[in-house]
Amino acid sequence: MSTATQPALAHVLLASAHHIHGVLNGASLTDCLAQTTPSLRAAAQAHSFYSLRHLGLAQELRRLLVPRQPKDGVLDALIMQSLLLVDVAVRVQADRDAFADRPETPVYSVHTIVDQAVEAAQSQRALRPFKNLLNAVLRRFIRERTELLEQALKKPVAQWNHPSWWIQRLKKTYPNDWQRILQVANIPAPLTLRVNQRRCSVTRLLALLEQAGMPAWSPGHDTVVLEQARPVQQIPAFDLGWWSVQDSSAQMAGRLLPVVDGMRVLDACAAPGGKTAHLLERADLELLALDADAKRLDRVAENLQRLGLDGPHVQIKAALAQDLDAWWDGKPFDAILADVPCTAAGIVRRHPDIRWLRRESDIQATAQLQRHILAALWSTLKPTGYLLYVTCSIFPEEGQKQLEHFLSQHADAVLLPESPLQVLPNLETREQVGGDGFFYALLQKCTQ
Repeated sequence: MSTATQPALAHVLLASAHHIHGVLNGASLTDCLAQTTPSLRAAAQAHSFYSLRHLGLAQELRRLLVPRQPKDGVLDALIMQSLLLVDVAVRVQADRDAFADRPETPVYSVHTIVDQAVEAAQSQRALRPFKNLLNAVLRRFIRERTELLEQALKKPVAQWNHPSWWIQRLKKTYPNDWQRILQVANIPAPLTLRVNQRRCSVTRLLALLEQAGMPAWSPGHDTVVLEQARPVQQIPAFDLGWWSVQDSSAQMAGRLLPVVDGMRVLDACAAPGGKTAHLLERADLELLALDADAKRLDRVAENLQRLGLDGPHVQIKAALAQDLDAWWDGKPFDAILADVPCTAAGIVRRHPDIRWLRRESDIQATAQLQRHILAALWSTLKPTGYLLYVTCSIFPEEGQKQLEHFLSQHADAVLLPESPLQVLPNLETREQVGGDGFFYALLQKCTQ
Protein backbone atom coordinates (compact mmCIF):
# COMPACT_ATOMS: atom_id res chain seq x y z
CA MET A 1 0.00 0.00 0.00
CA SER A 2 1.54 3.28 -1.04
CA THR A 3 1.55 5.93 1.66
CA ALA A 4 1.77 8.62 -1.05
CA THR A 5 -1.89 8.14 -1.96
CA GLN A 6 -3.22 7.31 1.50
CA PRO A 7 -4.22 9.34 4.56
CA ALA A 8 -1.69 9.61 7.38
CA LEU A 9 -0.98 6.12 8.69
CA ALA A 10 -1.64 7.18 12.29
CA HIS A 11 -5.24 8.06 11.41
CA VAL A 12 -5.69 4.81 9.49
CA LEU A 13 -4.27 2.74 12.36
CA LEU A 14 -6.62 4.40 14.82
CA ALA A 15 -9.68 3.90 12.62
CA SER A 16 -8.78 0.27 12.01
CA ALA A 17 -8.16 -0.28 15.73
CA HIS A 18 -11.71 0.92 16.39
CA HIS A 19 -12.97 -1.54 13.76
CA ILE A 20 -11.12 -4.49 15.30
CA HIS A 21 -12.30 -3.52 18.77
CA GLY A 22 -15.86 -3.25 17.43
CA VAL A 23 -15.74 -6.72 15.86
CA LEU A 24 -14.37 -8.27 19.05
CA ASN A 25 -17.34 -6.73 20.84
CA GLY A 26 -19.92 -8.13 18.44
CA ALA A 27 -20.26 -5.45 15.73
CA SER A 28 -19.94 -6.42 12.07
CA LEU A 29 -17.09 -4.90 10.11
CA THR A 30 -19.64 -3.57 7.61
CA ASP A 31 -21.34 -1.55 10.35
CA CYS A 32 -18.00 -0.33 11.69
CA LEU A 33 -16.90 0.83 8.24
CA ALA A 34 -20.20 2.65 7.69
CA GLN A 35 -19.34 4.89 10.67
CA THR A 36 -15.83 5.67 9.41
CA THR A 37 -14.87 9.02 7.91
CA PRO A 38 -15.13 8.59 4.11
CA SER A 39 -11.58 9.82 3.50
CA LEU A 40 -10.25 7.05 5.78
CA ARG A 41 -12.65 4.28 4.83
CA ALA A 42 -10.79 2.55 1.98
CA ALA A 43 -7.42 2.47 3.75
CA ALA A 44 -8.93 1.50 7.09
CA GLN A 45 -10.86 -1.30 5.41
CA ALA A 46 -7.68 -2.73 3.89
CA HIS A 47 -5.96 -2.66 7.27
CA SER A 48 -8.97 -4.13 9.06
CA PHE A 49 -9.30 -6.96 6.56
CA TYR A 50 -5.63 -7.84 6.90
CA SER A 51 -5.70 -7.67 10.69
CA LEU A 52 -8.84 -9.82 10.98
CA ARG A 53 -7.38 -12.44 8.64
CA HIS A 54 -4.36 -12.70 10.96
CA LEU A 55 -6.00 -11.87 14.28
CA GLY A 56 -5.20 -15.23 15.89
CA LEU A 57 -1.49 -14.61 15.41
CA ALA A 58 -1.84 -11.00 16.57
CA GLN A 59 -3.64 -12.06 19.75
CA GLU A 60 -0.97 -14.58 20.66
CA LEU A 61 1.90 -12.17 19.95
CA ARG A 62 0.26 -9.52 22.10
CA ARG A 63 -0.24 -12.08 24.89
CA LEU A 64 3.47 -12.96 24.81
CA LEU A 65 4.55 -9.32 24.84
CA VAL A 66 1.81 -7.91 27.11
CA PRO A 67 0.56 -10.83 29.26
CA ARG A 68 -2.04 -8.68 31.01
CA GLN A 69 -4.53 -7.73 28.29
CA PRO A 70 -5.03 -3.94 28.15
CA LYS A 71 -8.38 -2.87 29.56
CA ASP A 72 -8.75 -0.37 26.74
CA GLY A 73 -9.91 -2.44 23.75
CA VAL A 74 -8.79 0.15 21.20
CA LEU A 75 -5.27 0.12 22.68
CA ASP A 76 -5.26 -3.68 22.52
CA ALA A 77 -6.34 -3.57 18.86
CA LEU A 78 -3.75 -0.90 18.04
CA ILE A 79 -0.98 -3.04 19.54
CA MET A 80 -2.09 -6.16 17.67
CA GLN A 81 -2.49 -4.37 14.35
CA SER A 82 0.92 -2.68 14.65
CA LEU A 83 2.62 -6.00 15.44
CA LEU A 84 1.19 -7.51 12.26
CA LEU A 85 2.36 -4.56 10.18
CA VAL A 86 5.87 -4.75 11.61
CA ASP A 87 5.96 -8.47 10.79
CA VAL A 88 4.97 -7.71 7.18
CA ALA A 89 7.57 -4.94 6.92
CA VAL A 90 10.38 -7.26 8.05
CA ARG A 91 9.28 -9.99 5.64
CA VAL A 92 9.12 -7.54 2.75
CA GLN A 93 12.65 -6.38 3.51
CA ALA A 94 13.78 -10.00 3.30
CA ASP A 95 11.83 -10.91 0.15
CA ARG A 96 10.11 -8.04 -1.63
CA ASP A 97 9.22 -10.19 -4.64
CA ALA A 98 7.02 -12.40 -2.46
CA PHE A 99 4.63 -9.47 -1.98
CA ALA A 100 4.78 -8.03 -5.49
CA ASP A 101 1.43 -9.58 -6.49
CA ARG A 102 -0.34 -8.95 -3.17
CA PRO A 103 -1.71 -5.40 -3.35
CA GLU A 104 -4.12 -6.16 -0.51
CA THR A 105 -1.25 -6.40 2.00
CA PRO A 106 -0.49 -3.08 3.77
CA VAL A 107 3.28 -2.47 3.47
CA TYR A 108 5.27 0.28 5.19
CA SER A 109 8.77 0.62 6.59
CA VAL A 110 9.38 -0.56 10.16
CA HIS A 111 10.34 2.95 11.22
CA THR A 112 7.13 4.41 9.78
CA ILE A 113 4.95 1.88 11.55
CA VAL A 114 6.50 2.45 14.97
CA ASP A 115 6.46 6.23 14.55
CA GLN A 116 2.84 6.35 13.35
CA ALA A 117 1.56 3.85 15.92
CA VAL A 118 2.99 6.02 18.71
CA GLU A 119 1.52 9.09 17.00
CA ALA A 120 -1.89 7.40 16.92
CA ALA A 121 -1.69 6.79 20.68
CA GLN A 122 -0.47 10.35 21.28
CA SER A 123 -3.49 11.76 19.43
CA GLN A 124 -6.01 10.22 21.85
CA ARG A 125 -6.29 11.30 25.48
CA ALA A 126 -7.24 7.80 26.65
CA LEU A 127 -4.31 6.21 24.83
CA ARG A 128 -1.66 8.85 25.48
CA PRO A 129 -0.45 7.34 28.80
CA PHE A 130 0.36 4.10 26.94
CA LYS A 131 2.43 5.46 24.06
CA ASN A 132 5.70 4.44 25.72
CA LEU A 133 4.34 0.93 26.30
CA LEU A 134 3.35 0.69 22.64
CA ASN A 135 6.78 1.90 21.53
CA ALA A 136 8.56 -0.58 23.81
CA VAL A 137 6.38 -3.51 22.70
CA LEU A 138 7.01 -2.86 19.01
CA ARG A 139 10.75 -2.40 19.46
CA ARG A 140 11.01 -5.60 21.48
CA PHE A 141 9.10 -7.44 18.75
CA ILE A 142 11.55 -6.13 16.16
CA ARG A 143 14.48 -7.46 18.22
CA GLU A 144 12.94 -10.83 19.16
CA ARG A 145 10.62 -11.38 16.19
CA THR A 146 11.92 -14.81 15.12
CA GLU A 147 11.69 -16.32 18.58
CA LEU A 148 8.30 -14.76 19.36
CA LEU A 149 6.77 -15.96 16.08
CA GLU A 150 8.08 -19.46 16.65
CA GLN A 151 6.53 -19.53 20.10
CA ALA A 152 3.22 -18.00 18.99
CA LEU A 153 2.74 -20.34 16.05
CA LYS A 154 2.70 -23.35 18.36
CA LYS A 155 -0.88 -22.36 19.15
CA PRO A 156 -3.48 -23.54 16.57
CA VAL A 157 -5.38 -20.25 16.84
CA ALA A 158 -2.25 -18.34 15.82
CA GLN A 159 -1.30 -20.83 13.12
CA TRP A 160 -4.74 -20.96 11.45
CA ASN A 161 -6.23 -17.61 12.53
CA HIS A 162 -9.63 -19.05 13.46
CA PRO A 163 -11.24 -19.68 16.86
CA SER A 164 -10.33 -23.02 18.44
CA TRP A 165 -13.89 -24.38 18.28
CA TRP A 166 -14.05 -23.59 14.54
CA ILE A 167 -10.78 -25.43 13.86
CA GLN A 168 -11.90 -28.47 15.85
CA ARG A 169 -15.23 -28.66 14.02
CA LEU A 170 -13.56 -28.56 10.63
CA LYS A 171 -11.06 -31.23 11.67
CA LYS A 172 -13.91 -33.52 12.65
CA THR A 173 -16.13 -32.81 9.65
CA TYR A 174 -13.48 -32.60 6.92
CA PRO A 175 -10.49 -34.71 8.05
CA ASN A 176 -8.92 -34.56 4.58
CA ASP A 177 -9.74 -30.94 3.73
CA TRP A 178 -9.72 -28.91 6.95
CA GLN A 179 -6.25 -27.46 6.49
CA ARG A 180 -6.96 -26.34 2.92
CA ILE A 181 -10.28 -24.80 3.98
CA LEU A 182 -8.57 -22.74 6.68
CA GLN A 183 -5.75 -21.70 4.34
CA VAL A 184 -8.18 -20.57 1.64
CA ALA A 185 -10.09 -18.51 4.21
CA ASN A 186 -6.99 -16.38 4.81
CA ILE A 187 -6.38 -15.61 1.11
CA PRO A 188 -8.33 -12.59 -0.20
CA ALA A 189 -10.98 -13.56 -2.72
CA PRO A 190 -10.84 -12.22 -6.28
CA LEU A 191 -13.43 -9.90 -7.76
CA THR A 192 -15.81 -12.21 -9.61
CA LEU A 193 -18.51 -10.98 -11.99
CA ARG A 194 -21.63 -12.59 -13.41
CA VAL A 195 -22.41 -11.43 -16.93
CA ASN A 196 -25.97 -10.25 -17.61
CA GLN A 197 -26.63 -12.30 -20.74
CA ARG A 198 -29.64 -10.13 -21.59
CA ARG A 199 -27.27 -7.23 -22.28
CA CYS A 200 -23.81 -8.65 -22.87
CA SER A 201 -21.77 -11.81 -23.46
CA VAL A 202 -18.72 -13.18 -21.68
CA THR A 203 -16.61 -12.70 -24.82
CA ARG A 204 -17.69 -9.09 -25.21
CA LEU A 205 -17.05 -8.21 -21.57
CA LEU A 206 -13.61 -9.87 -21.58
CA ALA A 207 -12.67 -7.83 -24.66
CA LEU A 208 -13.88 -4.62 -23.02
CA LEU A 209 -11.92 -5.35 -19.85
CA GLU A 210 -8.78 -6.12 -21.83
CA GLN A 211 -9.16 -2.85 -23.70
CA ALA A 212 -9.45 -1.03 -20.36
CA GLY A 213 -6.24 -2.64 -19.07
CA MET A 214 -8.04 -4.94 -16.66
CA PRO A 215 -6.99 -8.52 -17.50
CA ALA A 216 -9.65 -11.10 -16.72
CA TRP A 217 -10.63 -14.66 -17.60
CA SER A 218 -13.69 -16.90 -17.55
CA PRO A 219 -13.89 -20.35 -15.93
CA GLY A 220 -17.14 -20.99 -17.81
CA HIS A 221 -20.87 -20.24 -17.64
CA ASP A 222 -21.53 -16.50 -17.15
CA THR A 223 -18.54 -16.00 -14.85
CA VAL A 224 -15.65 -13.55 -15.28
CA VAL A 225 -12.78 -13.27 -12.79
CA LEU A 226 -10.62 -10.14 -12.68
CA GLU A 227 -6.92 -10.72 -12.10
CA GLN A 228 -6.87 -7.69 -9.79
CA ALA A 229 -9.82 -6.34 -7.81
CA ARG A 230 -11.04 -2.83 -8.56
CA PRO A 231 -13.78 -0.56 -7.20
CA VAL A 232 -16.88 -1.52 -9.16
CA GLN A 233 -17.44 2.03 -10.41
CA GLN A 234 -14.05 1.86 -12.19
CA ILE A 235 -14.97 -1.27 -14.15
CA PRO A 236 -16.44 -0.62 -17.61
CA ALA A 237 -20.19 -1.04 -18.25
CA PHE A 238 -21.29 -1.06 -14.60
CA ASP A 239 -23.88 1.64 -15.26
CA LEU A 240 -24.97 -0.19 -18.41
CA GLY A 241 -25.97 -3.21 -16.33
CA TRP A 242 -23.74 -5.64 -18.22
CA TRP A 243 -22.62 -7.47 -15.09
CA SER A 244 -23.02 -7.95 -11.35
CA VAL A 245 -20.51 -8.82 -8.64
CA GLN A 246 -21.15 -12.38 -7.45
CA ASP A 247 -18.93 -15.19 -6.20
CA SER A 248 -18.52 -18.22 -8.47
CA SER A 249 -20.13 -20.61 -5.99
CA ALA A 250 -23.03 -18.22 -5.35
CA GLN A 251 -23.73 -18.15 -9.09
CA MET A 252 -24.65 -21.84 -8.96
CA ALA A 253 -28.00 -20.97 -7.35
CA GLY A 254 -29.34 -19.20 -10.41
CA ARG A 255 -28.34 -22.12 -12.63
CA LEU A 256 -29.63 -24.93 -10.40
CA LEU A 257 -33.22 -23.79 -9.89
CA PRO A 258 -35.23 -24.89 -12.96
CA VAL A 259 -37.05 -21.81 -14.30
CA VAL A 260 -38.78 -21.10 -17.60
CA ASP A 261 -40.81 -18.18 -18.93
CA GLY A 262 -44.09 -17.58 -17.14
CA MET A 263 -43.23 -19.29 -13.86
CA ARG A 264 -44.33 -17.83 -10.52
CA VAL A 265 -41.15 -17.77 -8.44
CA LEU A 266 -40.29 -16.80 -4.87
CA ASP A 267 -36.83 -15.64 -3.87
CA ALA A 268 -36.98 -15.85 -0.08
CA CYS A 269 -34.29 -13.99 1.92
CA ALA A 270 -33.50 -12.17 -1.34
CA ALA A 271 -31.25 -9.25 -0.31
CA PRO A 272 -28.94 -7.98 -1.68
CA GLY A 273 -30.47 -9.39 -4.86
CA GLY A 274 -27.70 -11.16 -6.77
CA LYS A 275 -29.61 -14.42 -7.05
CA THR A 276 -32.87 -12.58 -7.75
CA ALA A 277 -31.28 -10.86 -10.73
CA HIS A 278 -29.74 -14.09 -12.00
CA LEU A 279 -33.14 -15.81 -12.10
CA LEU A 280 -34.66 -12.87 -13.98
CA GLU A 281 -31.75 -12.88 -16.43
CA ARG A 282 -32.49 -16.52 -17.22
CA ALA A 283 -36.25 -16.29 -17.82
CA ASP A 284 -39.27 -13.98 -17.90
CA LEU A 285 -40.77 -14.69 -14.49
CA GLU A 286 -43.47 -13.47 -12.16
CA LEU A 287 -41.14 -13.08 -9.18
CA LEU A 288 -41.53 -12.09 -5.55
CA ALA A 289 -38.34 -10.97 -3.79
CA LEU A 290 -38.81 -11.32 -0.05
CA ASP A 291 -36.53 -10.30 2.80
CA ALA A 292 -36.86 -9.43 6.47
CA ASP A 293 -34.65 -6.33 6.11
CA ALA A 294 -36.53 -3.51 4.39
CA LYS A 295 -33.41 -1.37 4.10
CA ARG A 296 -31.48 -4.10 2.27
CA LEU A 297 -34.40 -4.52 -0.12
CA ASP A 298 -33.69 -0.99 -1.38
CA ARG A 299 -30.47 -2.40 -2.78
CA VAL A 300 -32.38 -5.21 -4.50
CA ALA A 301 -34.54 -2.63 -6.26
CA GLU A 302 -31.50 -0.57 -7.27
CA ASN A 303 -29.69 -3.61 -8.69
CA LEU A 304 -32.71 -4.76 -10.69
CA GLN A 305 -33.16 -1.28 -12.14
CA ARG A 306 -29.48 -1.03 -13.13
CA LEU A 307 -29.65 -4.43 -14.83
CA GLY A 308 -32.89 -3.61 -16.65
CA LEU A 309 -34.80 -6.38 -14.86
CA ASP A 310 -37.37 -4.37 -12.90
CA GLY A 311 -41.00 -3.96 -13.83
CA PRO A 312 -44.54 -4.98 -12.83
CA HIS A 313 -43.57 -8.65 -13.06
CA VAL A 314 -41.35 -8.21 -9.97
CA GLN A 315 -42.64 -7.57 -6.46
CA ILE A 316 -40.44 -6.68 -3.50
CA LYS A 317 -41.74 -7.21 0.04
CA ALA A 318 -40.28 -6.89 3.53
CA ALA A 319 -41.39 -9.69 5.85
CA LEU A 320 -40.14 -12.73 7.71
CA ALA A 321 -40.22 -15.73 5.37
CA GLN A 322 -41.77 -17.97 8.05
CA ASP A 323 -44.58 -15.45 8.74
CA LEU A 324 -46.83 -16.45 5.84
CA ASP A 325 -49.75 -14.26 6.97
CA ALA A 326 -47.56 -11.19 6.48
CA TRP A 327 -46.78 -11.71 2.82
CA TRP A 328 -48.30 -14.77 1.08
CA ASP A 329 -51.44 -14.31 -1.02
CA GLY A 330 -52.26 -18.03 -0.98
CA LYS A 331 -51.29 -18.65 -4.59
CA PRO A 332 -48.67 -21.47 -4.78
CA PHE A 333 -45.26 -20.97 -6.38
CA ASP A 334 -43.77 -22.99 -9.23
CA ALA A 335 -40.27 -22.59 -7.81
CA ILE A 336 -38.70 -21.24 -4.63
CA LEU A 337 -35.14 -20.14 -3.95
CA ALA A 338 -34.58 -20.50 -0.19
CA ASP A 339 -31.23 -18.87 0.53
CA VAL A 340 -31.82 -19.01 4.28
CA PRO A 341 -29.99 -17.21 7.13
CA CYS A 342 -26.93 -19.09 8.36
CA THR A 343 -23.59 -18.62 10.13
CA ALA A 344 -21.99 -17.65 6.77
CA ALA A 345 -19.05 -19.93 7.61
CA GLY A 346 -18.38 -20.49 3.90
CA ILE A 347 -17.67 -16.86 3.01
CA VAL A 348 -15.08 -15.89 5.63
CA ARG A 349 -12.40 -15.06 3.05
CA ARG A 350 -14.66 -12.23 1.84
CA HIS A 351 -15.86 -11.36 5.35
CA PRO A 352 -12.99 -12.09 7.76
CA ASP A 353 -14.90 -10.68 10.71
CA ILE A 354 -17.39 -13.56 10.63
CA ARG A 355 -15.05 -16.09 12.24
CA TRP A 356 -14.53 -13.77 15.24
CA LEU A 357 -18.20 -12.76 15.50
CA ARG A 358 -19.66 -16.25 15.55
CA ARG A 359 -20.05 -18.42 18.63
CA GLU A 360 -20.38 -22.20 18.49
CA SER A 361 -23.90 -21.92 19.89
CA ASP A 362 -24.92 -19.87 16.84
CA ILE A 363 -24.89 -23.00 14.68
CA GLN A 364 -27.77 -24.66 16.50
CA ALA A 365 -29.69 -21.39 16.70
CA THR A 366 -29.53 -20.79 12.95
CA ALA A 367 -30.34 -24.44 12.24
CA GLN A 368 -33.57 -24.07 14.23
CA LEU A 369 -34.49 -20.91 12.33
CA GLN A 370 -33.79 -22.66 9.03
CA ARG A 371 -36.17 -25.50 9.96
CA HIS A 372 -39.01 -23.06 10.60
CA ILE A 373 -38.39 -21.21 7.33
CA LEU A 374 -38.14 -24.39 5.25
CA ALA A 375 -41.35 -25.83 6.67
CA ALA A 376 -43.24 -22.60 6.00
CA LEU A 377 -41.93 -22.17 2.46
CA TRP A 378 -42.63 -25.80 1.54
CA SER A 379 -46.32 -25.20 2.24
CA THR A 380 -46.39 -22.44 -0.42
CA LEU A 381 -44.95 -24.67 -3.16
CA LYS A 382 -47.32 -26.28 -5.66
CA PRO A 383 -47.15 -30.04 -6.38
CA THR A 384 -44.30 -30.85 -8.83
CA GLY A 385 -42.73 -27.49 -7.92
CA TYR A 386 -39.05 -27.01 -7.08
CA LEU A 387 -37.35 -25.64 -3.97
CA LEU A 388 -33.63 -24.94 -3.92
CA TYR A 389 -32.26 -24.89 -0.38
CA VAL A 390 -29.12 -22.76 -0.09
CA THR A 391 -26.76 -21.73 2.70
CA CYS A 392 -23.33 -20.12 2.51
CA SER A 393 -22.12 -22.41 5.29
CA ILE A 394 -19.78 -25.39 5.58
CA PHE A 395 -21.15 -26.66 8.89
CA PRO A 396 -23.24 -29.84 8.33
CA GLU A 397 -25.90 -28.75 10.85
CA GLU A 398 -26.86 -26.07 8.33
CA GLY A 399 -26.42 -28.33 5.31
CA GLN A 400 -26.52 -32.11 5.12
CA LYS A 401 -28.02 -32.63 8.57
CA GLN A 402 -30.64 -29.98 7.90
CA LEU A 403 -31.54 -31.69 4.64
CA GLU A 404 -31.81 -35.10 6.29
CA HIS A 405 -34.12 -33.71 8.97
CA PHE A 406 -36.32 -32.02 6.37
CA LEU A 407 -36.65 -35.18 4.26
CA SER A 408 -37.55 -37.19 7.36
CA GLN A 409 -40.40 -34.77 8.10
CA HIS A 410 -41.76 -34.35 4.55
CA ALA A 411 -42.71 -37.53 2.70
CA ASP A 412 -43.65 -35.46 -0.37
CA ALA A 413 -40.09 -34.11 -0.80
CA VAL A 414 -37.70 -35.69 -3.30
CA LEU A 415 -34.02 -34.78 -3.53
CA LEU A 416 -33.05 -34.38 -7.17
CA PRO A 417 -29.66 -35.65 -8.42
CA GLU A 418 -28.75 -32.24 -9.87
CA SER A 419 -27.82 -31.05 -6.36
CA PRO A 420 -24.07 -30.66 -5.83
CA LEU A 421 -24.73 -30.52 -2.05
CA GLN A 422 -21.68 -29.31 -0.11
CA VAL A 423 -19.39 -27.00 -2.06
CA LEU A 424 -16.16 -26.30 -0.18
CA PRO A 425 -14.17 -23.07 -0.50
CA ASN A 426 -11.44 -23.24 -3.12
CA LEU A 427 -9.09 -20.89 -4.92
CA GLU A 428 -9.94 -19.67 -8.41
CA THR A 429 -7.41 -20.50 -11.11
CA ARG A 430 -7.63 -20.81 -14.86
CA GLU A 431 -7.81 -24.56 -14.34
CA GLN A 432 -10.59 -24.57 -11.72
CA VAL A 433 -13.66 -22.48 -10.95
CA GLY A 434 -13.07 -22.10 -7.20
CA GLY A 435 -15.34 -19.97 -5.04
CA ASP A 436 -16.78 -19.75 -1.55
CA GLY A 437 -18.37 -22.48 0.54
CA PHE A 438 -22.07 -23.20 -0.12
CA PHE A 439 -24.59 -25.94 0.42
CA TYR A 440 -27.19 -26.68 -2.26
CA ALA A 441 -30.10 -29.11 -2.27
CA LEU A 442 -32.69 -29.13 -5.05
CA LEU A 443 -36.02 -30.60 -3.89
CA GLN A 444 -39.19 -31.35 -5.81
CA LYS A 445 -42.65 -31.70 -4.27
CA CYS A 446 -44.17 -34.94 -5.46
CA THR A 447 -47.88 -35.46 -5.96
CA GLN A 448 -49.64 -37.76 -3.50
